Amino acid sequence: MKGKVAIVAGGGRDIGRACAIALAEKGANIVLTYHSSKETALSAVAEIEALGCKAVAVQADLTVQTGVDATVKAALDSFGSIDTLVHVSGGLLDRVKIADMSLEHWTNVMNVNITSLFMMTNACIPHMKNGSSIVTFASQAGRDGGGPGAVAYATSKGAVMSFTRGLAKELGVNNIRVNSVCPGMISTGFHDTFTNNDVRKNVAGATALKREGTSQEVASLVSFLASDESSYMTGNCVDINAGLLFS
Repeated sequence: MKGKVAIVAGGGRDIGRACAIALAEKGANIVLTYHSSKETALSAVAEIEALGCKAVAVQADLTVQTGVDATVKAALDSFGSIDTLVHVSGGLLDRVKIADMSLEHWTNVMNVNITSLFMMTNACIPHMKNGSSIVTFASQAGRDGGGPGAVAYATSKGAVMSFTRGLAKELGVNNIRVNSVCPGMISTGFHDTFTNNDVRKNVAGATALKREGTSQEVASLVSFLASDESSYMTGNCVDINAGLLFS
């Protein structure tokens, strides 16, 4: 990916940060967005520059058009093109069962996970050339419905998978590939916040490999899907869950 330009939406920490660095290791220049993780986002920029690539960090709320527009503008102003979009941005927000769920919570989860993806792809596609790539982030929850209080999150991630498949069909004529990753139990701040330690231990123990995954392992898959190494792959939703769920 030497000399190519990749936007990593949600690249300030954990998996997104690892993705930004992994793409830079392949030679890409990076625009990464962050919402509140300024310190780790800037440290990622420093790591990328140490690899000999260029990087820009943009503070942005990708659920609003101004944040999306600022991100795309930063890429075009800094590098003149967009070759790859990796959309990691999203989240559970809170564990809420349907009986207790407000419309506001439902809408917020959909906005952060699927509407932001639509907005970012819609803004990037006009600037993407033949041979470009998009990598979206679904989740194992999109396949199995998620854990307690995660119906909204699981539903939004199922929508990400359908969006990925549909967009792959639309953009194939332009040789723009669209694939998704579906992580299982990955050791990140997400689970530090939302998942009980006993649950994490039990889930990791139920995998074939008997452990949680790392952000770097997910990033390795993402960099493969983003690059020409996966040139005959599009519309795929690729599991990375240590054999916890086979699809």
